[in-house]
Amino acid sequence: PVSGKVVKLAGEPGDIIAVGAALVVFETDDAAVEEATPAPAASNGADRPVEAPEPAPPPPPVVEERSRVMTSPAVRRRAREAGIDLANVPGSGPGGRVTRKDFAAYLAGNVSPAPAVAKPAPVAATKEIKVIGLRRIIAERLAQSTREIPHFTYVEEIDITELEALRQHLNEKHQDPANRLTILPFLGMALVRAVKNFPQCNATYDKERNVLLQHGAVNLGVATQTPDGLKVPVVHHAERLGLQELGQQIRRVSTAARDNSIRKEDLTGSTITITSLGKLGGIVSTPGSHPPEVGIIGVNRAVARPVVFNGQVAVRLIMNLSSSFDHRFVDGYDAAAMIQEIKELLEHPATIFLP
Repeated sequence: PVSGKVVKLAGEPGDIIAVGAALVVFETDDAAVEEATPAPAASNGADRPVEAPEPAPPPPPVVEERSRVMTSPAVRRRAREAGIDLANVPGSGPGGRVTRKDFAAYLAGNVSPAPAVAKPAPVAATKEIKVIGLRRIIAERLAQSTREIPHFTYVEEIDITELEALRQHLNEKHQDPANRLTILPFLGMALVRAVKNFPQCNATYDKERNVLLQHGAVNLGVATQTPDGLKVPVVHHAERLGLQELGQQIRRVSTAARDNSIRKEDLTGSTITITSLGKLGGIVSTPGSHPPEVGIIGVNRAVARPVVFNGQVAVRLIMNLSSSFDHRFVDGYDAAAMIQEIKELLEHPATIFLP
């Protein structure tokens, strides 16, 4: 660390600078520091004065172009000789063309000048936004996921009427809204049980070593929309947590991701991810997997619909689960079978808590 004045920057925000190239040049008063640290080749020297940049020339004046009035050369010549602006002469010809009669009538004072044409409302200027920081990372990861991973998407309809009744019953015991349960911890617990029978879905792919790692721990990624873009905070060892604890941890990491207080370790190490669009969940979605994971499960909106239940038409609360898997490592049959097991657990929520 040194004290001084920044005299040169090697780029603008968002630029990619070559490894080893100068990023910034400082002017310092410490000769010892200057002797010990040679200036970058691109520098003009640490002790040279900095020339003030020349002021930018003023922008050229904006000249409004008037549309050319349609008329004959003869009328145009007569108007020029008389010093009359043809834009003020009402035209009765096709497309507003000014005829000889129109011009003669205008000269005779039989008509009033044409009303001024209202200027169109100004068009909003195009705004350039550099793709930098977290947004650039998101773009690169999504491009990598789409480019490298052959996705297999599977959607299943789930009757969560009983699950919703249980959720509301449990929430009635908690006056503090911070302790109320969403559907995500129920899905997380069902997922923890299901991956025991489908360990190939709780896995990550090490591309450098070409090795698939099947994990004993379920480190649950929770895709979270933040003001800075999509982040995936992680609840580590979800398999060790009860329902209330899992709900609290999901809430903790999601909140920390939104307000930028999240720890680095809470943004790494996920083995499988769940994602939810909340009230905007729609009917179906095609979530992209979160590399190096091989599976992701998306929650869609729950809707009350008439369905056949126990041989009769009844109104039930129906929700779709949209899942995507890396087809290189998860066969379609196994992916569908795991979602079917999650469906059974959620439709009979008591089974989630069985040993």
